[in-house]
Amino acid sequence: MITVVGTGTGAPPPGDVLAGAELVVGGRRHLDAVRPLLPDTAELVVLGALAPALDTVAEYVGKGRRVLVLASGDPGFFGIVRVLSERFGAAALDVRAGVSSVAAAFARTGLTWDDAVVVSAHGRELRTAVHVCRAYPKTAVLTGPGAGPAELGAALARASAERVLVVASALGDPVRERVERVTPAQAAARDWGSAVSVVLCLDESRAAPGGARTVAGAAPGPAGWALEESAFAHRDSMITKFEVRALALARLGPRPGDLVWDVGAGSGSVAVECARLGAAVSAVEKTPDGVGRIRTNAALHGVDVHVVHGSAPDALAQLDDPDAVFVGGGGRELPGIVDACARRARRGVVVAMAALDRVPAARAALIGAGFDCDGVLLQSSRLVPLPGDVTRPAATNPVFLLWGTRPAARTEGVAL
Repeated sequence: MITVVGTGTGAPPPGDVLAGAELVVGGRRHLDAVRPLLPDTAELVVLGALAPALDTVAEYVGKGRRVLVLASGDPGFFGIVRVLSERFGAAALDVRAGVSSVAAAFARTGLTWDDAVVVSAHGRELRTAVHVCRAYPKTAVLTGPGAGPAELGAALARASAERVLVVASALGDPVRERVERVTPAQAAARDWGSAVSVVLCLDESRAAPGGARTVAGAAPGPAGWALEESAFAHRDSMITKFEVRALALARLGPRPGDLVWDVGAGSGSVAVECARLGAAVSAVEKTPDGVGRIRTNAALHGVDVHVVHGSAPDALAQLDDPDAVFVGGGGRELPGIVDACARRARRGVVVAMAALDRVPAARAALIGAGFDCDGVLLQSSRLVPLPGDVTRPAATNPVFLLWGTRPAARTEGVAL
């Protein structure tokens, strides 16, 4: 039996577990805290590189000897229980869960966390955590070397400077514990050391709906998408029609952890729909009235869209690299815009065009950037009522939709 004990945010490990341990594995601070309570004969392994530690555990398990693994908080929550169960089987584990750092941090701030999204940046790309923080109003980020409050704050300051970061350090330590509220810019300017337990990212302008909850995590995603044009403020029908938007969303594949650009955003209908599906979104629009409409539509649908007032491709330089891009405008500059987007998109680019003459150049730009390219001419007719309680089909303007997919992303089925 391998006993896994969560510690570090409150109660110490139980004495009976410590007294019988023959091998104790854990971080240095966990081992130092329990060393006086351990048998003199117990072997201690500082948990650094995981593979050698697991091999040592396997030797003890093979001989029927008692193993104790110390972890922070709840070891079954983004913790070592996963790798132990994969190596030795869940039946070999006796897990004594402590209070997770996420639960402790929210408790210190007096907030519920059944409506929070939790993302780990420990040993993972920070960009995913950044995009989740941008997309959701209440997020907890498990940090790691190179992915702490300073790095998270610097990334958020570029697109979501209004967020509040709650940095919780040394949770459970009666002397060193600290919980601080800072702006992203303030977080970026500090050296936080190695004691940070978790960072909470809060968008206090988007309050969670009240009432009892049934399902934990973020609010349920939209019941539908490709909304009617009437769901958005727009000018003179200058909006991506819902038939086009439906296919564009299918090809963009927005999801939590993604960053999507909407270039030539107009009313921002594509940007808003991507945000409703959980992606972080930056919308680029050159007209001042368009910028205002995008912000209005984002507020109307309760999502956060980072709006950039400027012209592509120059305005793209200030943005983080996207997973997917929708290009809905461009005029004569379209080939250059598509090329600039394609060279930075990690997964794919979708281009909507009303003019036949622009299709070959846009396609060439996608192929030239190394994308596999496909597309369709979308033509639809909507039912229109006529006198006498009858209807007729009325054609909408045809639109060419091209999409380019980076070959590796298509093969693997995941974002790079």
